[in-house]
Amino acid sequence: MGLKEDLQTDPPCHPKACAIQSCLAKNNYKEGKCQKEVEALYQCCNAFYDQNGDDAKTASCPKAGLLRLKMRQRNHDTKDK
Repeated sequence: MGLKEDLQTDPPCHPKACAIQSCLAKNNYKEGKCQKEVEALYQCCNAFYDQNGDDAKTASCPKAGLLRLKMRQRNHDTKDK
């Protein structure tokens, strides 16, 4: 499923959030094994807020400010490696 389709699900980005849960369950809840899925959710949520504004709400995404903070932190962490 592509980003456009993920944004049209109810709630938006829900398949990406479910993918994280599936990955965690499959990998003994080791978050480090699911970074690709976390990144996909963050990208979907970022697109959701870009499309709907920072005050929009969906159960699948952290609030816009927290999302962007987490994205900056992840970006910083990957540059340090």
